[in-house]
Amino acid sequence: MNFEGLDPGLAEYAPALHSALDPVLDAHLNPSLLQNVELDPEGVALEALPVQESVHIMEGVYSELHSVVAEVGVPVSVSHFDLHEEMLWVGSHGGHATSFFGPTLERYSSFQVNGSDDIRQIQSLENGILFLTKNNLKYMARGGLIIFDYLLDESEDMHSLLLTDSSTLLVGGLQNHILEIDLNTVQETQKYAVETPGVTIMRQTNRFFFCGHTSGKVSLRDLRTFKVEHEFNAFSGSLSDFDVHGNLLAACGFSSRLTGLACDRFLKVYDLRMMRAITPLQVHVDPAFLRFIPTYTSRLAIISQSGQCQFCEPTGLANPADIFHVNPVGPLLMTFDVSASKQALAFGDSEGCVHLWTDSPEPSFNPYSRETEFALPCLVDSLPPLDWSQDLLPLSLIPVPLTTDSLLSDWPAANSAPAPRRAPPVDAEILRTMKKVGFIGYAPNPRTRLRNQIPYRLKESDNEFDSFSQVTESPVGREEEPHRHMVSKKYRKVTIKYSKLGLEDFDFKHYNKTLFAGLEPHIPNAYCNCMIQVLYFLEPVCCLIQNHLCQKEFCLACELGFLFHMLDLSRGDPCQGSNFLRAFRTIPEASALGLILADSDEASGKGSLARLIQRWNRFILTQLHQDMQELEAPQAYRGAGGSSFCSSGDSVIGQLFSCEMENCSLCRCGSETVRASSTLLFTLSYPEDKTGKNYDFAQVLKRSICLEQNTQAWCDNCEKYQPTIQTRNICHLPDILVINCEVNSSKEADFWRMQAEFAFKMTVKKLGGEISKNKEFALADWKELGSPEGLLMCPSIEELKNVWLPFSIRMKMTKNKGLDVYNWTDGDEVQWGPARAEEEHGVYVYDLMATVVHILDSRTGGSLVAHIKVGETYHQRKEGVTHQQWYLFNDFLIEPIDKYEAVQFDMNWKVPAILYYVKRNLNSKYNLNIKNPIEASVLLAEASLARKQQKTHTTFIPLMLNEMPQVGDLVGLDAEFVTLNEEEAELRSDGTKSTIKPSQMSVARITCVRGQGPNEGIPFIDDYISTQEQVVDYLTQYSGIKPGDLDAKISSKHLTTLKSTYLKLRFLIDIGVKFVGHGLQKDFRVINLMVPKDQVLDTVYLFHMPRKRMISLRFLAWYFLDLKIQGETHDSIEDARTALQLYRKYLELSKNDAAVFSSVLAL
Repeated sequence: MNFEGLDPGLAEYAPALHSALDPVLDAHLNPSLLQNVELDPEGVALEALPVQESVHIMEGVYSELHSVVAEVGVPVSVSHFDLHEEMLWVGSHGGHATSFFGPTLERYSSFQVNGSDDIRQIQSLENGILFLTKNNLKYMARGGLIIFDYLLDESEDMHSLLLTDSSTLLVGGLQNHILEIDLNTVQETQKYAVETPGVTIMRQTNRFFFCGHTSGKVSLRDLRTFKVEHEFNAFSGSLSDFDVHGNLLAACGFSSRLTGLACDRFLKVYDLRMMRAITPLQVHVDPAFLRFIPTYTSRLAIISQSGQCQFCEPTGLANPADIFHVNPVGPLLMTFDVSASKQALAFGDSEGCVHLWTDSPEPSFNPYSRETEFALPCLVDSLPPLDWSQDLLPLSLIPVPLTTDSLLSDWPAANSAPAPRRAPPVDAEILRTMKKVGFIGYAPNPRTRLRNQIPYRLKESDNEFDSFSQVTESPVGREEEPHRHMVSKKYRKVTIKYSKLGLEDFDFKHYNKTLFAGLEPHIPNAYCNCMIQVLYFLEPVCCLIQNHLCQKEFCLACELGFLFHMLDLSRGDPCQGSNFLRAFRTIPEASALGLILADSDEASGKGSLARLIQRWNRFILTQLHQDMQELEAPQAYRGAGGSSFCSSGDSVIGQLFSCEMENCSLCRCGSETVRASSTLLFTLSYPEDKTGKNYDFAQVLKRSICLEQNTQAWCDNCEKYQPTIQTRNICHLPDILVINCEVNSSKEADFWRMQAEFAFKMTVKKLGGEISKNKEFALADWKELGSPEGLLMCPSIEELKNVWLPFSIRMKMTKNKGLDVYNWTDGDEVQWGPARAEEEHGVYVYDLMATVVHILDSRTGGSLVAHIKVGETYHQRKEGVTHQQWYLFNDFLIEPIDKYEAVQFDMNWKVPAILYYVKRNLNSKYNLNIKNPIEASVLLAEASLARKQQKTHTTFIPLMLNEMPQVGDLVGLDAEFVTLNEEEAELRSDGTKSTIKPSQMSVARITCVRGQGPNEGIPFIDDYISTQEQVVDYLTQYSGIKPGDLDAKISSKHLTTLKSTYLKLRFLIDIGVKFVGHGLQKDFRVINLMVPKDQVLDTVYLFHMPRKRMISLRFLAWYFLDLKIQGETHDSIEDARTALQLYRKYLELSKNDAAVFSSVLAL
């Protein structure tokens, strides 16, 4: 409501007005009796006169039913009938909100909304109430709890809000714009420009938004674009109120006079069918508020500030006999509202009183109100009061439950003893950083707990569950009982929840707040995601793989290099290894080793994932070693310099991972045979000792590397199989030490668990004391371990549990080809000297770089995760900082962790599978420059795989040397796909569909069209992609691909391999061209390409209106270009050309004025 033309006396109602009356209220009124109290016009409280329980109300005629005080002396600023429950809400000038239940106006809740500003509008929603103040929008539950608090700019002066649908809100005021706010995300989604001085009243029908301006105008705006469709200049002074019903709009306001503004007694009425004014309606009161109250007729209620109310028909004459008077306690009425049922009217006056007028004795505020939830009644209030000052008061008056059992007070004192609750242990970090001044210690707050909250552990076993959240990370397993599982939240198997938009609305940022890229798990055989991440963060491997390129169609090294390139380009968005896994499935060795899982086996977790990933680890290193040895390939694929790591024919994978050794076989006849060999990894061999002996990890590792075993072997001297002793001697240590843990049974798991307990006790002894199993440290225990100065570098007790694995190991080659292995700590460097100086004497230090872990979870079948120590180069490239940090990689979930978490293995659910140790200062030994091996010659003409293709069937003209694209050139792109696996979905009980696994698509045709030059619009790439996998659906209606088009034996198309076309697109991306197309996001996702956003011009988004659905290419072509495309099937050449023309049209429309383009798009 606009207050400019109201009584000047309103200026007296300052926020501090009611505080001055507090002493009077304390002297005369009991605050508990403020319910149903009338005040005289002077604001002084009269007697506490309750309203009579039975009030005579004539049916059909509005009469006052109840009056109640909301806040004494503070003017009521707004009133609102709840649209969902039988409640009336009232807001005051002091920022206080009060609700009343039912026609008896029983106080339901009362709370402060804003400390200084008045409440200007209230809107009820299903789950709470919206309150609008000057520059604040607050959503609160009906009991007063805050759901959200949205602060607007301090310069805003908001006056009105309008709920356009269940989740969208318009907010307007005395500024030149209206804000659109999404209630789900609590974010501003749109800002609409309006003319100064702004909008103070808003209404809505199924045709228009109606905006009332303080200048006296009412504007009608389009529901979609908010564009002004019509304007009514209602009053020359200012607008007070207006309402809309059916085809009529009625408004009241002020007119300009020589002496200023005067209240106009003529209501302006407009016919919305003809958009013109009809005969004004003269009334007999000074109108300040008006509302349509449609019951049998469309009558209007006109209210003046002095309390006069008149009913009349908008197209008839006003009768003075229809006037009734509201008796306000204060001098002015400040607000007015009508219930949804039209049975009740609410008035609020300037003294804080609320008056309820109804047309029946028992009105209802809504046609269908839900039941209101009330607080439980207090039983104490129903008990008789007891005067404790009376010495003779019988305590038997206090009611107690009847029981025949013995009471606690009957127990003899001999059977009970005080047992105070044990104090929790002091955080080890506090003890480590504590400084003593006398007998008082000071330490910074480690902030590991919430303020003033200390958990008390009642059972020792609770320690195992203390740090684990019991809420599942993904929808899988939410129906299970979470307390039965001890798997930490971040280690649980994560799954993607699909919607009708696919992955577009899935929040990957919730799982990964870093700039490193995760990998999506929904692709078949994606169990190896963790190992792909390990290889990527081995910087020498990452660089040499990206420098490799060969002509082999299914080369794992090439596909892994393409995937590493995507991980480099990503800024936190997840990638998928679909092309890499596609090549992986075609390799016969992978199938022979059982590495290719069926979808059912992968989903159910059949087999041991730990064994599977260890076999995969051996396979991938061997396969990469073989692929890197194949250096003979055409120059167009290989690039100028090949690999920058070596010039010889030996594999660089071999240089990094290979360990040269001698296998000696000694027969009992004394004959010895020595054979030279090499291995890319080692497998841990555990001792058979059943006595529970303590072993260092270094001892077990040495035993596994220098393996000695008795076996049957052929002896040339004896000429038969004989028992022999086989030993292994190391000749050369690898740069990267890879270890398969082989914890495949309870026997190995018990060995790890026992050795971790030994290591824990040994560490405690080094600190100066002993500790038994599962014992917590109290403050007195820590004092026995030494002074705080001695604990400065010590980890906490929790970090030492379940740790057997060292962060570093030291290896030394002896003169007789022996090997010494020791656990290495940072303190040992002081004793032995820097590792770099000792390398000259055959001594090497290896640092733990990654651990791959098998997570045991019976609910989901288990999963594989990796702990990876990310180096300085990756942080510098991604985040611009130089440091090292351990991270957890769980598919697309990436989270920084403490380094001790990487070596903690609770064998109940977290089992080690693979370890990677890297030689210290390894990166300094290699050239880590990445050279792009893809050259421009990949765009030149190439032969087709199809045997029946003829030159007359060619649909494209390859680029000439003088047409090679440059940075910023436009290229029209379109791709067509076929389905390899159908979507897996389920129907819920409510009829909605839930996608369990999306359909697996494969690219079948890729077309690139010239975007400039004399040959603009002519394709230079039109490749059909050959596939060896079974196609379930060719999607001919949408793709234009027919059976046989992808078969080299019968196809007449230009058929090529996916790798060949992939290289062409990679070259175009690397050179910096801009792709123009329709729906390119899905195209690049299926092709498995990561394209920078500034190189994508997608007409789906260029021609998209906010809050509207995406528009098809076919409609855009018809609407903007007058073209009819996609008649029977889709043609990628036609679609790519049309997208280019649409982009030209977009530039033409938006060149002069963006508003012109928006108006054309909205037509």
